[in-house]
Amino acid sequence: MDPDFLNAFIQPPELHELLAENVIAQGEKKKFIKPPSSKNPKLEELKLLLIDWINTTLKEEHIVVKSLEEDLYDGIVLHHLLENLGSLKLDVDEIALTETKQRQKLSVILEAVAKSLQLEESQLKWSVESILTKDLLSTLHLLVAIAKHFEPNLPIPSGVQVETITIENTSRGLKTANAVECITENKKNLGAQSEDDAFDELFSRAPDKLDAVKKVFLQFVNQHIGKLGLNLKDLESQFADGVILLLLIGQLEGYFLNLRDFFLTPASTVEMV
Repeated sequence: MDPDFLNAFIQPPELHELLAENVIAQGEKKKFIKPPSSKNPKLEELKLLLIDWINTTLKEEHIVVKSLEEDLYDGIVLHHLLENLGSLKLDVDEIALTETKQRQKLSVILEAVAKSLQLEESQLKWSVESILTKDLLSTLHLLVAIAKHFEPNLPIPSGVQVETITIENTSRGLKTANAVECITENKKNLGAQSEDDAFDELFSRAPDKLDAVKKVFLQFVNQHIGKLGLNLKDLESQFADGVILLLLIGQLEGYFLNLRDFFLTPASTVEMV
């Protein structure tokens, strides 16, 4: 018997719940987070962190987000978030009242995101249509990508994954497919991939060349902080209190560090930190 025909009758329990809230037109295919998976504690943690991050970022603009699905679909919050994080000036209306205007606004915003993140169309896990229709999975993928690019130190929970169900309305009935989708990468795996960097190789395979490398770094640092009348002799001990590092950054980036912002001669661990 045709599997598509059987599919129309043998439907998973969560299908009824999803179809009660969503309309899938003939020939259309949509992906959803399975209802049981939407209660995943790690997913809830991610959602709360993203909401808090957005609200903190846009606090001065008096924008408050309570729901990722309900508050981001029209592009207003995304518009302000991008302008705030990336200093991007987007040529869009502040408020788009109609669905057509919202779609146009989202198109400009998402194009700016793809350009800033240097993503090809095939790499995008969201679309104008999915954001506009309040698709949580797409919204999460979009926000995580923006956060990782503009706020790399944001403590995003690792290894967040959800069970998804893709529903296709075919001429023979509903066709479904189940899968597990990762929203955030597993940091343990990332750590394993980057475990052996160039310096690990140097320490393990060519320790005899370490002094030569340290000498090169020493010359590099002195070349820049020498302009301030300073001279570094020992990388380990003189870098420990953070003063030389701060002054070096100021020289490299071409700005003056206000001496009142840090302790020039720290006398304790607290002052060093």
